[in-house]
Amino acid sequence: MLSIRHILFPVDFSDRSYATVPYVAAKARDFGAKVSMLAVVRPVILTGMEAASAAFVDPEELRFAVQSRLDEFAPDAFEGVDLERIAVVGDPADAIIEFAHLHQTDLIMMPTHGYGPFRRLLLGSVTAKVLHDVSCPVWTDAHVEHTPAHYHLKSRAILCAVDDSPRALEVMKWAAELSRHMGAKLHMVHVVPGTGTFLEAELGVEVELAMRDRMEKKLDDIRKRAGIETTIHVAAGEVADRVRAEAERFNSDLLVIGRGVLHEKLGRLRTHAHSIIRHAPCPVISI
Repeated sequence: MLSIRHILFPVDFSDRSYATVPYVAAKARDFGAKVSMLAVVRPVILTGMEAASAAFVDPEELRFAVQSRLDEFAPDAFEGVDLERIAVVGDPADAIIEFAHLHQTDLIMMPTHGYGPFRRLLLGSVTAKVLHDVSCPVWTDAHVEHTPAHYHLKSRAILCAVDDSPRALEVMKWAAELSRHMGAKLHMVHVVPGTGTFLEAELGVEVELAMRDRMEKKLDDIRKRAGIETTIHVAAGEVADRVRAEAERFNSDLLVIGRGVLHEKLGRLRTHAHSIIRHAPCPVISI
């Protein structure tokens, strides 16, 4: 049963954090969830001309300053939402991960901080570490400078990209429950290698078609066990590119993928999670 009762919203006061506020508030209201807004400041060292003059700024002073700023962040956006604002001193990624574990958060919502000509190729280091180390679902914003206007705060179309790993059933069920709760149309896609890869030269189109047919049957069996009526479309090509194309084709407001533990080799989609998030034209929930 899908249950989102506690949302963790890390804030760094950037434009991206401000842009994420409406999504967090909307999800909190949709699920009746509590929101923990967390701001983390790194310890500060003041240095003089000599090493001996270096000194730490009082961590409590830092925390108090950030708490004051946090208390004024998006003051009117969370009306009617159970909200707490927490400032801590430490490493941002570690603090987010520790908070999520200790307080058993159901969803983390944070921007990717990777846009622009070069940064478009990368996820922010904090986001990447959080994605790798937490066990709960993580919502990340569209990895583009400006989110297209037709993506709605209350999702109307959700795309679930699945692999054929043991967690495919869990991911399908999660996406289906989310779509029912949101009243959204659910689409599903799986990507197999296509022509244009080594298969084109070595094995040919016939093998690609056979792979697609075999995978359609396998995933259809999983879909039936999940009690989901949505048809799974099997596409061919590079995973992130094809998932993006399907999201655009269905005008998806949200993409759901299985993230799992990224260093484990448990399926093609899982090894492509970062790439999918980087290329997605809409927000992504990775579970």
